Amino acid sequence: MEYSLEELAQLIDHTYLFAAANQQQIEKLCQEAIRYHFKMVAINECQTKLCANLLKGFQVHVGAAISFPLGQTSLATKRYSALDAINDGADEIDYVINLSAVKNHNYQYIENEMQVMTELCHQHQVICKVIFENCYLNPQEITKLSQIAKQIRPDFIKTSTGFGTAGAKVEDVKLMRKIVKNQVGVKAAGGIRTANQFQQMLQAGATRIGTSHGVAIIEEIKQSLKENKQRNLKI
Repeated sequence: MEYSLEELAQLIDHTYLFAAANQQQIEKLCQEAIRYHFKMVAINECQTKLCANLLKGFQVHVGAAISFPLGQTSLATKRYSALDAINDGADEIDYVINLSAVKNHNYQYIENEMQVMTELCHQHQVICKVIFENCYLNPQEITKLSQIAKQIRPDFIKTSTGFGTAGAKVEDVKLMRKIVKNQVGVKAAGGIRTANQFQQMLQAGATRIGTSHGVAIIEEIKQSLKENKQRNLKI
């Protein structure tokens, strides 16, 4: 499949989720997202209103991270936080599942949590992404979570927060894609820093990429296309 540079940029969630992020850094993030036509800025919930104001009138989504990065808050808290972010201007929500429930094999809890969060987002015409944090999971657990997602239909399932012991892995993306087929998007995030890693994740089946290195990745691809006198990138 061939992608233009614009199409590749539209696959990127431009990310800045560090705890000590200041306003200047968030403003820079939004300016870069506008300049490079990224799909979304991924930020902590408290920065939602700032980003919504900075991006008003531009076709860049505002994505709030909920129960981030541990996922260890109650469903009521996750629901309230998501609604608060939506009211502040978020049009995408990335929430972290309750990993303790997964490790206890309490999949009924996970199913209910995913149902509630997905319904809340869709009631407000907001995209819902479910973060698994695969570094703490085995293939059987990833498979089960993907099966639940295939049933519930959030917009995306996501590999990682970027704050765990490891980030996105090609084999995990392939497994997630195999289970959900084309019925749910797959977002690869965590540790994606180069154009080669970016392309590997797309080849594995990712349909959205979360990275804080989006500018460097697009510039690297742009230079490669220029050197090879190509307009599109074949993946």
